[in-house]
Amino acid sequence: MEACIAELRESAVGELLLNEPLSKHTTWKIGGPADLLILPRSKEQLITAVKLLHKHEVPWTNLGRGSNMLASDKGIRGVVIKPSGGLDFVRFEGSSAIAGAAYSFIKLSVMAGKEGLTGLEFAGGIPGTVGGAVYMNAGAHGSDVSRIFKYADIVLETGELVRYGLEDMGFSYRHSILHEKKGFVVEAGFELAEGDRMEIASAMASFKERRLRTQPLQMACAGSVFRNPPGDYAARLIQEAELKGFAIGGAQVSEQHANFIVNTGQATARDVLALMSHIQGTVEARFGVKLVPEVLVVGER
Repeated sequence: MEACIAELRESAVGELLLNEPLSKHTTWKIGGPADLLILPRSKEQLITAVKLLHKHEVPWTNLGRGSNMLASDKGIRGVVIKPSGGLDFVRFEGSSAIAGAAYSFIKLSVMAGKEGLTGLEFAGGIPGTVGGAVYMNAGAHGSDVSRIFKYADIVLETGELVRYGLEDMGFSYRHSILHEKKGFVVEAGFELAEGDRMEIASAMASFKERRLRTQPLQMACAGSVFRNPPGDYAARLIQEAELKGFAIGGAQVSEQHANFIVNTGQATARDVLALMSHIQGTVEARFGVKLVPEVLVVGER
């Protein structure tokens, strides 16, 4: 690892942070240290970093805003890569929106609306980055990334840069090929359509009002914890199981939205995992439905 770090420094792949607490980089504000956190500021720096990690056989984990991730209390061994700087961009070409991995997915929806482009309204309440949204096929309000996806430039674990189209991505509910084939989205293109600015703004305002009313956005959380089972909603099942407000340690089922777990101040990953397990067991016992986690659990157990 020391030889790899030395070569990373020599190659100027971005800021390097040793033993960086992941609690600083996740929306749950939970997580132990990463052995090394790399903050590449460009596609070129990211490619160089991944090639060097592959050369030295050092494992790496990609991180966006950390909004759909539970990092373990022991942290992550190896390297965590979090894009920054020059990977935080957006541009519009006709009806296409092109954005970097670090760009806010919410901000992208807002900017598209200002351009009079429709198709991204659903993204107005998804608190992650463009890279994370593509990885998870993020969605809401009956739509998701796959409906508007055009292409993604992806750095594979060897450092090779490839471009994947819709047919390459294997999109399904909260899933993409990147769950099986390790890669890092550095840029993505979305095909939108011309729309009425007033109608787009109205739809987004309605979604925002609903989000503020129903979600605990003032507290540390990670969005929806469980996937919706076919034909039903995880939040409904958890609420019907009378689990709203139930807590283990510093982790609590939100009083506002039953499919959110909030950090009341001192929650650990262990608390969250125990609470998730309790929710799954209770819901399965009451309704015969096994809830599947939507959040990614990463790090040393």
